[in-house]
Amino acid sequence: MELRRRDYHVERPLLNQEQLEELGNRGSATGTWQWRNWFRCSRARAYALLLQYLPVLTWLPQYPVREWLLGDLLSGLSVAIMQLPQGLAYALLAGLPPVFGLYSSFYPVFIYFLFGTSRHISVGTFAVMSVMVGSVTESLAPDEDFLQASNSTVDVAARDARRVQLASALSVLVGLFQVGLGLVHFGFVVTYLSEPLVRGYTTAASVQVFISQLKYVFGLHLSSRSGPLSLIYTALEVCWNLPKTVVNTLVTAVVAGLVLVLVKLLNNKLQKHLPVPLPGELLTLIGATGISYGIGLNEVDVVGRIPAGLVPPVAPSPQLFARLVGNAFAIAVVGFAIAISLGKIFALRHGYRVDSNQELVALGLSNFIGGIFQCFPVSCSMSRSLVQESTGGNTQVAGAISSLFILIIILKLGELFQDLPKLIWLVTFVATILLNLDLGLAVAIAFSMLLVVVRIQLPHYSVLGQMPDTDVYRDVAEYSEAREVPGVKIFRSSTTMFFANAELYGDALKQRCGVDVDRLISQKKKLLRRQELKLKRLQKGNKLVKKPSDPVTHIRSSSHIKDTSISINVNTGITNIESNDVEGSNVKVSAENELEDIAAGDQEDAKAPAMSSLKALGLPQPDFHSLILDLGTLSFVDTVCLKSLKNIFRDFREIEVEVYMAACHSPVVSQLEAGHFFDASITKQHLFASVHDAVIFALQHPRSGPVSPALVTKL
Repeated sequence: MELRRRDYHVERPLLNQEQLEELGNRGSATGTWQWRNWFRCSRARAYALLLQYLPVLTWLPQYPVREWLLGDLLSGLSVAIMQLPQGLAYALLAGLPPVFGLYSSFYPVFIYFLFGTSRHISVGTFAVMSVMVGSVTESLAPDEDFLQASNSTVDVAARDARRVQLASALSVLVGLFQVGLGLVHFGFVVTYLSEPLVRGYTTAASVQVFISQLKYVFGLHLSSRSGPLSLIYTALEVCWNLPKTVVNTLVTAVVAGLVLVLVKLLNNKLQKHLPVPLPGELLTLIGATGISYGIGLNEVDVVGRIPAGLVPPVAPSPQLFARLVGNAFAIAVVGFAIAISLGKIFALRHGYRVDSNQELVALGLSNFIGGIFQCFPVSCSMSRSLVQESTGGNTQVAGAISSLFILIIILKLGELFQDLPKLIWLVTFVATILLNLDLGLAVAIAFSMLLVVVRIQLPHYSVLGQMPDTDVYRDVAEYSEAREVPGVKIFRSSTTMFFANAELYGDALKQRCGVDVDRLISQKKKLLRRQELKLKRLQKGNKLVKKPSDPVTHIRSSSHIKDTSISINVNTGITNIESNDVEGSNVKVSAENELEDIAAGDQEDAKAPAMSSLKALGLPQPDFHSLILDLGTLSFVDTVCLKSLKNIFRDFREIEVEVYMAACHSPVVSQLEAGHFFDASITKQHLFASVHDAVIFALQHPRSGPVSPALVTKL
């Protein structure tokens, strides 16, 4: 596709780089000695740090109770219904007694409510994290170490106590790693976890979790395995021991699986008619527990005793840290990667931001404090997060409500579920098939990081200005003679934009433009929402006056419609009734149609304010009407780049700034077309061969304000 070119003529001498630098009086850009600000102390800075590290103080005082509380309440209860059976089952995955899954569903969730920045993710027990913990507990505290010499049986109480000690120490160490990494701003590492990497890694997880649960499905007692190829060995061992299958256990698992699938299909079919999804997990749990308790299921393993009440805090054993440090770091990175990936998905969908460094701190504190109360490491669950969002959850108040529900279970109702059979719980997330979770993640990240270099992570962003009497545009921070074109902002990055720096590109763009785009959009939506509520109240109050049944009727519009009246004269004489019947009917229909037209016009007048501009809403307007993205350094396009560009168009149009792209290479344009980037809102009219072409077009077609012919001629 040939890019659009404007016809213009520029006469200037040919310049080399040295002459251009001399003409523009190039100098080094002013350095920002940010490290100096780290050591400054003031009340305002202390308050800002408090809000930064305790985000609940920012949003909770402004919480709109009437608008959001009901949604958060229903969402919290729905998530708690899922959290209960998952907590019990995932504790078994971790090799621990099930009650510790309930503890891990309470303490960390409430801590994240205070320190987290995502409004929609559901923190708590997570299948992949549980499998990773289970590989540690089963390898460091295997059954063979607790055989009783008298009868060669396993001392379950001693084994479980040792595994709980290992898991809680592991959680404390994971928390320390995550908090430390968050404080040194290690959150940037998530940019190297590309969407294909996360999807491939999480897809393989389903296989890992599925095979790890086969022994429970068939009722087999297998040896514990860990390390590379352990998954293959486990699958082979399951196959060899299939003749030893416990039929009752297999039937229970199959029936429970069918019930879960049927309830899921029913929820999908009736989702428009149900206020909240049917709790298939809870119904299965209650039904299986009732059947197991009422009629007894011979040879079916059950969850076992669930003690009521909380446990006191216990300090971890420092002697265990040396044996757990490697696994703890791997679990810390995996847990953070999943949480921040899901957090960013929901943030992008609902128009807010999550702070990757603060997420590290929040998860770290959740795991650290949870470990002191004998919890095992947690992250967030996609299934529960989707439920939390789809059932109307708006903030982490939903998470706090779900944790309080779990607290009630722990204190009073936990013993009701001690006859629950060990069912199969399949969750499709992070794992690898051959090398186990930690080694698989390490290989994946190392391979991904080989594809990028430091300059891609730390590009140079610049706002461009026009050099005097030329069609050349350079960084205004380096060239003192370069001048920004009035009403037009030109932005450029020194490197291509893809998954590793797309978010940095968007952040730098909004920062260099000098406009708090996100805050301005939020204020605009809030004001428009208020106008919409006023409109609904106005429409409710503006009821049409019903036509009276008098022989001679005079109908006027309501008081807010001025100078509009309709008169209807009906001849009621006995002799003329028959002759006037048709005419009277026509008059009646005409009158009703005119009333409908008046009402429709009144509604349109009422809706007009809802389509208000920033100026009409009393909001500050940007000092530029057009934004030009110099994409000359864009060498390829991936899905993340496409999404980021679309978001830039959307956000800046919300604040009444039109966006154009310039200097794209032909292969890039082809990739944009192949990725279906262009549509009804973003057309090829927004694509130009050069920055100068885009500038002239932007000045001739400003989004707001009159065209400046003198300025266009000067260019």
